Amino acid sequence: MERLHALPLQITPDAETGGNPAALTAWVIANQDAVRELRLRHGALLFRGFGFEALQDFQDFVAAFTTLRTYQGGASQRSKVEGMVYTSTDMAAHYEISQHHESAYTPAMPAIVGFLCGQPSETGGQTPLADARRVTARLPEELKARFLEKGLLYLNNLPDGFGFGKSWQAQFQSERREEVETQLRDSGYEWTWKPEGGLRTALRCEALLPHPETGERLWVNQADHWHPSGLRGEVRSKLERVLAVEDFPMNVTFGDGTPIDEAELELVRAIVREEMTEFPWQKGDVLICDNFLVSHGRRSYTGERKVYVALG
Repeated sequence: MERLHALPLQITPDAETGGNPAALTAWVIANQDAVRELRLRHGALLFRGFGFEALQDFQDFVAAFTTLRTYQGGASQRSKVEGMVYTSTDMAAHYEISQHHESAYTPAMPAIVGFLCGQPSETGGQTPLADARRVTARLPEELKARFLEKGLLYLNNLPDGFGFGKSWQAQFQSERREEVETQLRDSGYEWTWKPEGGLRTALRCEALLPHPETGERLWVNQADHWHPSGLRGEVRSKLERVLAVEDFPMNVTFGDGTPIDEAELELVRAIVREEMTEFPWQKGDVLICDNFLVSHGRRSYTGERKVYVALG
């Protein structure tokens, strides 16, 4: 399949924007239609050389594309830094993070994900991208039809404070059970409080989502990311020695509760890997991703790396 558009499209300063974050933000606001067209065509826009450094400038810039939101309910290890800006991940440097569409396991995933490179790593640390349109087109029609019909059931086991995975207090940003239950009820979750104080949640989601602007239905989910087959071999083996599969921190089945064939998920991963593109981060880079059109991940790295994220 011919690759028609660059991913990401790199945008650099001209006389009008002048390498100034505030001027670039004003330009985006004044040229909303043209910028939207570029985003929908390319899926990801890399703004380089505009002097982004202050987190407030980054937050203001992402807000020119979308209405910002918190990370409440998100399953990844991530910390709030300032305002509506978070660390991209708190996972250790030696871990690879597989390709995923941000928060696709939630009832209303963000449409836009913005990244700021505050400090590139010494080696590695790239944020690979993959075009969901190309991935969707390459998947077998029979596989897509089955996932479209059955949907997905995301299963989450959250400890009370400490344990395997993220705690329910951290994920839902509350220490009070009644507040968490209100969030769960409003978002359509099923849930059970476990005897030791942990929380088990289940949420049914579609596997192929319609793009909110174009309507095209795309392979946008985290089935291959949540399934135990996505874990590194030694990590999965350790979990299986101490936990039943139903007690894994994260798991996913078809929407009716039947298991997903691991071979099918490996086929998905293989196609995604073949579609991945990479670029080296530079200090001050800002990447705007259409979360429906592009998945992202993270390479392992050495040295200090600071990459921030804002969601909308």
